[in-house]
Amino acid sequence: GDTYVTVIIDLTPVREKTGPARLLDMVAGRSKAVFKTWLAARPKPWREGIEVVALDGFTGFKTAAAEELPDAAPVMDPFHVIRLAGDALENCRRRV
Repeated sequence: GDTYVTVIIDLTPVREKTGPARLLDMVAGRSKAVFKTWLAARPKPWREGIEVVALDGFTGFKTAAAEELPDAAPVMDPFHVIRLAGDALENCRRRV
């Protein structure tokens, strides 16, 4: 059957143009609870230092981030922005 993992990546080096993204962890499952539990297990000073959280469109991740990282701005990650735009364009093309 299908199994999912939640992939947590540090995009700071990309944002600061100092290097590639860093894989922080891969956690079994894909749910609000999985991400919230992972975030809650991190040290408070680390969580307080997070300014932006890039997410896919899953609302469970956004809710977990809002609860555990209330001062961080949630944004959609570039891959999913392009994918959604491409899907919308493809749907429009098919209608026309």
